[in-house]
Amino acid sequence: MHVEVKWDGDERFKATTDSKFEAVIDRDLEQGPRPMEYILVGLGGCASVDVMSMLKKSRQDVTDCVAIIDAERADAVPAVFTKIHLIFKVTGRNLKPSAVERAAKLSAEQYCSVSKMLEGGGVEITHSVEIHEA
Repeated sequence: MHVEVKWDGDERFKATTDSKFEAVIDRDLEQGPRPMEYILVGLGGCASVDVMSMLKKSRQDVTDCVAIIDAERADAVPAVFTKIHLIFKVTGRNLKPSAVERAAKLSAEQYCSVSKMLEGGGVEITHSVEIHEA
């Protein structure tokens, strides 16, 4: 995997990924998110892919899935994440709560690479699920 991050003026950078996608990183929040926000995006994306893959395999009729991520950071520099909580809001028809809870748990404990890296750095990560009928 390869990413290039090029300075684009002020405190703004343009990232280009191996897969040819581009993203703006901007400390001033004028043209894009800050770097730490992208870490949370990566965590939410990784965990959501896991959860949806498992729910599809267990034949759950999911119509929507939203991951909401709240994080706390240290007061000192470097202001690393100390706590992160993921809430999976899953909507569908006749969803089995045990299947949704199992998918979230397996993602957190076994599959999500981003989660495992953050936990290895001392971040406390928790999760919960909300199930809604479509």
